[in-house]
Amino acid sequence: MKDKIVIITGASSGIGRALAFEFAARGAKLVLGARRLDLLQNLRESLAPAEVLIQQSDVSVEADCRSLIDAALERFGRIDVLVNNAGISMRAIFEEVELDVIRQLMDVNFWGTVYCTKYALPHLLKTKGSVVGVISIAGYVGLPGRTGYAASKFAIRGFLDTLRIENMRKGLHVLVAAPGFTASEVRKVALTADGQAQGETPRKEEKMMSAEECARHIVCAVAKRKRELILTFVEGKLTVFLGKFLPKLLDKLTYNHMAKEPDSPFK
Repeated sequence: MKDKIVIITGASSGIGRALAFEFAARGAKLVLGARRLDLLQNLRESLAPAEVLIQQSDVSVEADCRSLIDAALERFGRIDVLVNNAGISMRAIFEEVELDVIRQLMDVNFWGTVYCTKYALPHLLKTKGSVVGVISIAGYVGLPGRTGYAASKFAIRGFLDTLRIENMRKGLHVLVAAPGFTASEVRKVALTADGQAQGETPRKEEKMMSAEECARHIVCAVAKRKRELILTFVEGKLTVFLGKFLPKLLDKLTYNHMAKEPDSPFK
């Protein structure tokens, strides 16, 4: 990763922030995008002496995505890695959720990935670089209470898998990274049925994989140009395995597991 130009969306917190530190530790030059400029400014200071460009951007806005890519090119002249990490979650059953919540999930998670990848792709083809999509185990199995989240992550996986096949003779590397439950603020800001932030996480964050460990795995997968990364054994690899070979059993296990959350929206 030495002197590679790496763009990370959703870089102000959680996995995105941890990725910034991990790439910087390996000598990369960073372009960091997020909505919260103050957090980006603090992050840039913390990353010194790494070379870092920050850009306030909302990935649900196409023009912001284009500006982020343009800023990277203006500063560094090329792009080697694009990490589509920005994302939001939700927690409400579909029967009760407002449709605008689903739209917001798709706008940020799916369309944000599409927009950034669209504008970065010509430049990544020149460098035979990497496109990374940080999805979730929810991109392999439907999580009850998170219809919009799972739909957006399934969509990202389908989009990136297809992009990989289209460009398999052009040297483009495409990685779909699926963490299991990872300690971050994503559950605190998850949207409820009316679009308000949840405020508190329903899960024990201290028992989850840390964002730093997750970032190390993702950066290693980029360096090795892997096509897929599924993290954690029980909630990750075993879940995907059961989805392929025992899907009916997985449905029951998933329902029972998610129903145990405090204040679960379904029972």
